[in-house]
Order: sequence, then structure tokens, then C-alpha cells
Amino acid sequence: MVDFSAVAGRPCPDWYSRPQLGVFIHWGIFSIPAWAPRGESITELSRSRYDEVFTLSPYAEWYSNALRIPESPTARHHAETHGTRSYESFREDFEAAAEAFDAETWADLFAASGAGYVVLVTKHHDGFCLWPTQVGNPHRPGWHSRRDFVGELAEAVRARGMRFGVYYSGGLDWTFKSPPIRNVGDMFACVPTTDDYKAYAEAQVRELIARYRPSVLWNDIAWPDKRQLPALFADYYAAVPEGVVNDRWLGETALFDSLADGATRKAFNDRIKAAQAKGGEQHARRPPHCDFRTVEYGDGEGMAGQKWESTRGLGLAFGFNANERDDDYMSPAALIALYDDVTARGGNLLINVGPRADGSVLAAQSAPLKALGAHITAG
Repeated sequence: MVDFSAVAGRPCPDWYSRPQLGVFIHWGIFSIPAWAPRGESITELSRSRYDEVFTLSPYAEWYSNALRIPESPTARHHAETHGTRSYESFREDFEAAAEAFDAETWADLFAASGAGYVVLVTKHHDGFCLWPTQVGNPHRPGWHSRRDFVGELAEAVRARGMRFGVYYSGGLDWTFKSPPIRNVGDMFACVPTTDDYKAYAEAQVRELIARYRPSVLWNDIAWPDKRQLPALFADYYAAVPEGVVNDRWLGETALFDSLADGATRKAFNDRIKAAQAKGGEQHARRPPHCDFRTVEYGDGEGMAGQKWESTRGLGLAFGFNANERDDDYMSPAALIALYDDVTARGGNLLINVGPRADGSVLAAQSAPLKALGAHITAG
């Protein structure tokens, strides 16, 4: 039994418990190919095409996964547009384009949106880090940016009175384990559980805490081993007393390993499909410890009585998708209505911006944010 008693019963800090706006940023190598199918949300696909949800996903930030699935629209697009070029080769294009990145411009936009906090994706599932990490990747040495984008943005955000948080993909890192992911069972089967990954992920999160003192520690998908978490959380709170962690820290190593078996994985997927067939919004079981629950492209059904956060993109992707049209993005009125609904029910809205590789933000994304800021100020 893993002992979480040292962090049990910790109240959600006042600054976060107040319903408010946060801004999420997905930006990285995936912003170069910047493509995914458009038209159907991840929520719709999970109900109608569950077995192919990540084959058909609108998530442009999952580009390198869809590229590994020969029958995917992304693989066809890539062959037509980039030929046999590898995803990894986009790294230099990204670093060159990202020289134009201006943290001050981003922070000005986020302040104008009325946001109380900003969360930057520091490492997504492709494993590429947006800071010059000192924790070496044993499978892909030097797989990190030359500039410290995390530090630059943290400084600019805090200078405008907002809090700064970090997202880290603890559950997926395709430099460690990268079989094609088509559905949720495949996804959890892809969580690396080797000792080298456990040590790597923990060391990187501890480095992020030590270097940037993030007010939000936002993990994604899962965690390779729950036995690491009580000490990690306790040390985080000691370093950042008003910090908060989300609920995506599932650390069931035995489950992840068991899903390598095809029959076990099918049974797992069948249980999820059966639950979806009953209708209503599906949520993972509350973990042993978190400060808030996370809802993705959902309305927060069943979240009453606990602190929660709703997150989604302004379009149907988190990373920039050049295949989306202006009318695929939320209108100012739609974003304002969503914010009012979520906050009226006690939630925070973490709305995502997906900048181009050069750091520029489409007017179709910035205009709704500015309109929301005016609405928040007027209210």
C-alpha cells in the first residue's frame, strides 16, 4: 500500500479554488507539420470510432503517433507533403522558427484575456523538452531546445501578476516507448515502466520544480510508478507551498504492463466502450491525491462538490493545426458562454492556445481571448 498520508487532507489553496481563467499553451516540434484531420472532436470520436480514436484524432500535437499508423489520414498527408521525412527532422525547423518567440507578446495576450494563471507544455508525448534540461535522455541525447522557453515565459507571465504552471507528459514519452496508439487501451499499454524511464521522469519533474517553482504541476496521461508520488508531492509542496497538482497521476505499473497482452487490452477497451454506451460523461476514478480534477472537452458533469478544471482548445486541437479553418475556432460569444458556465459551477477554465512554430498566434485564437478579457473585466 502506497502511503499518501503526508499530503492527505491538504486544502486546495485559495488562489486556485476561486473560479477563474487559465491559459494553456501547446507549442513544439509538432507545430512544424501542424496537421491533423478536422471536423470531429476527440469526444465525438471516442464514442463513434473508439477503436480508431487516435488514428483519426484532431489533435495535431499527436502528429508523430498518427504518422506511425499507415492507414491514418496523417500518414497519407505526410507522404504527400513531406515524403519520407522523419518527424525528428522537424526539430531544426522548429528551433529556427522559434527564434522569433517573444515571451512578452504572449504574456501581454494572456494578461489581456483575464487569465489568473498560465500553464506551458514543457514536454509533450514526443519527449522534446522546451528547456535546456540537464537530465539526459538515454535514447535521444540532446532532445531539448537550446533556448529556455520555459524560463522566459515564466518571467514574463509573473511580471504581469499571473501565476505560472508547467505541464509534463509523465505517462507517454515516445523516445522511450512508441508503438502506434489507436485507442485508450493502446495508450495505457504505451506507458513506459522501465527503471530508466521512472528515474528520468522523476528527475525532470524535480528539475522543473527546482528551476521554475511552478504554481501548477500538471501531469498528463499517467505516471510510471505510484510509489514515487508521495515523496514527489510532499517535496513539491515544501518548495511551492501554494502549488497545486492535477489528477492525471495514475501510477498502476501492473495495469500498464498487463495491457501488453492483446486479450487483456481488448477486455480493457470493451469495458470502456460498455461504460460509454450507458451515456453521460465518463471520468477516471479520483486518484489517492490531487488538488483538482481535470475534464477535457467535456462539461464537467458529476464534478460538483470538488474543485475541477475544464480544458479544451479554442479549436479541436491543442497544438496548432493549419488544417483548421477560422470557423473551426470558438467565437468570442461561445468562449464567453463557456467561461461563464464553467465558473458558475465552481470550475476553472483552462483554455488552450496553439501558436505557430514562430510563436505567432492566429487572430482566430487571439480575438476570442481578448473579448473574454473584456468580459471578465466588465463583470
